Amino acid sequence: MNILESMKMAGKTLVSNKLRSALTMLGIVIGNASVIAMIGVGEGGQKFVNNQLESLGPNVLFVIPGNRETQRITTKVPKNLVLEDVEAIASQVPTVAGVSPELNGRYVANYRNRNTNVNIIGTTPSFLVVRDFETAKGRFFTDIDMKRNNQVVVLGANLAERLFGTSNPISQQLRIKNASFQVIGVLEAKGSSLGADYDEAALVPITTSANRLVGRNSPYGIALDYIVASARDSNSVDAAEFQVTNLLRLRHKVTSEDDFTIRTQKDALQTVGQITGALTIMLAAVAGISLFVGGIGIMNIMLVSVTERTQEIGLRKAIGATQQDILSQFIIEAIILSAAGGLIGTAIGVSGIMVVSALTPLKAGISPVAIAVAVGVSGGIGLFFGVVPARRAAQLDPIVALRSA
Repeated sequence: MNILESMKMAGKTLVSNKLRSALTMLGIVIGNASVIAMIGVGEGGQKFVNNQLESLGPNVLFVIPGNRETQRITTKVPKNLVLEDVEAIASQVPTVAGVSPELNGRYVANYRNRNTNVNIIGTTPSFLVVRDFETAKGRFFTDIDMKRNNQVVVLGANLAERLFGTSNPISQQLRIKNASFQVIGVLEAKGSSLGADYDEAALVPITTSANRLVGRNSPYGIALDYIVASARDSNSVDAAEFQVTNLLRLRHKVTSEDDFTIRTQKDALQTVGQITGALTIMLAAVAGISLFVGGIGIMNIMLVSVTERTQEIGLRKAIGATQQDILSQFIIEAIILSAAGGLIGTAIGVSGIMVVSALTPLKAGISPVAIAVAVGVSGGIGLFFGVVPARRAAQLDPIVALRSA
């Protein structure tokens, strides 16, 4: 009996027991759908985080006070980065296109009868270049505003809407910590990025922030929370990191361990890639357990089928069917169950990915490799778990089979 005839007989047998066949496939369906959906969602999560990191600015480097050990063992960040460090980086590091300091403080901002708790960021005019922002209304503050300690403020898009509604905020007076600030601009809306939401922040000249709001808390100048630098291009990031490190070591007279940490966008992307990759593998492995359970279900049902069809097997062997014929039919039945379950599970998994992409920020991807592997594995599971029942059926003695029927 050829393979085509075996496939026809296997198909007829499975169709004659529709409910049992459907329930047998259920484990494979759930396993395939879970594996494909989890891998797709994992890839979507990685793309989402990568986009968040890229939105921080082009080719950025973050200079943070304190070394990694200091940051790990204490919550009090040392104030060893000052505004003069920023000026030195801007003038002495050729691979840096722009450098911007940030001095943060949280205060209540009032406009008429409206007030809200706002993150006030002291920075410099280079903020727009480094952070890749543009002003939607008005202007950004200038070097003259910094030299004169002008009490001017640029609002994030959401903050401006919350305080001023539909009216134009430009030239309006905003009170921050009992000081009056003139609104000179509104940033374009950009959304939050890894916890940093400039749409909800207010930006002031760093000199004004140090003199009127936060205060000067370092004998060496205006202490900073961190420095953000932008390399000239993606190929200059490593060189910029090296040059900034050497410059700060000289300025801070570092003789052993650095008193600052530099983190690049590339480092963050690599770390995120490792984390999301590990999570994706873990989720796929957990979902893959369903495939294993589905394979056990196939073997269980096929063993029951062998017992139920003992008389049929005995009759077929009595009229000339070989062990290979019986073995082939039962293996084909198992493969058909697992392959059909794999295809149905694939369709459900792809549909789930499309729903996630439509309803959430995660742009989950449909991986052809994941689909091919899932369907291939499900077919292999059918073959693997179908061998034991098939061998048991093929080895039945026809006389014993007919007598026991």
